[in-house]
Amino acid sequence: MDLESRKRWVEYSHAKDEMFAHTDIKQAPWYVVNSDIKKHARLDCISHLLSQVPYEDVTPAEIVLDERPPQKGYVRPPLGDQNFVPEIHKDFL
Repeated sequence: MDLESRKRWVEYSHAKDEMFAHTDIKQAPWYVVNSDIKKHARLDCISHLLSQVPYEDVTPAEIVLDERPPQKGYVRPPLGDQNFVPEIHKDFL
């Protein structure tokens, strides 16, 4: 814990309030996150940021794939010869 900052809490708060008074404008507002409960603060902040971004559905049209050309002499190496990332999350879907 920064003990010196605790002694200067009022000074820091006053400086923040002054800064807000001069820089918090309609075109570029400041937002304060109530962060007493950190998990809630993070979720609230993410939700707020996402709400500020205009959203439109950009789902692409369905893609129809042509048949793959037939294999001509290619043989895949045995799966046992390859290193795989452990499938930790395979049961979540």
